[in-house]
Amino acid sequence: MTTQKPSLPNLFLGFMKVGCMAFGGAQAVARRVMVEERRWLTERDYAELLALAHVLPGPNIGNFAVMFGRREYGLAGALTCVAGFFGLPLCLLVGLVSLYGQFGQIAAVNAAMHGVAAAAAGMVLGTALRMGTRLKPPPEAIGLALAVLLASTVFKVPLLVIVAVGAPLGVFAALRRAQRPEGRAR
Repeated sequence: MTTQKPSLPNLFLGFMKVGCMAFGGAQAVARRVMVEERRWLTERDYAELLALAHVLPGPNIGNFAVMFGRREYGLAGALTCVAGFFGLPLCLLVGLVSLYGQFGQIAAVNAAMHGVAAAAAGMVLGTALRMGTRLKPPPEAIGLALAVLLASTVFKVPLLVIVAVGAPLGVFAALRRAQRPEGRAR
């Protein structure tokens, strides 16, 4: 799965970097660190692991950290990745919550929080677009993604229904594509 096997200390430092740099969403930073900087995963491996992390309960990158660490070093790897990802950011968060409790009612602080949220949304969208253009997903995957987007945003279909219907359709489409001769070459 990996292109370069990281050591346990490097796993800790890599996930700590992701945790400390990820404001409003860790997927953009995690992809850059795991795929581009450290070359621990290929673009496709990252996308597949992240997709699995999305359908599990809990924070997506937390799930990703557990699964990636476990694949590399078993339980020790999973614990190392989770400690790196959540440790220092949790300490920072406790401090920031305390400060926000004291200064959150100030208009400038509130405006800054809205700006951070907008920047985080842009990072997530940019990562999705970058991954989509580099992975070159098959037409059926693009169609399913657009259907899920419409179902969730326009028709307000509950997430549980989207997963219950979309996941089997995605698996079926992937299996069908893998059975075709041109699908196996990918």
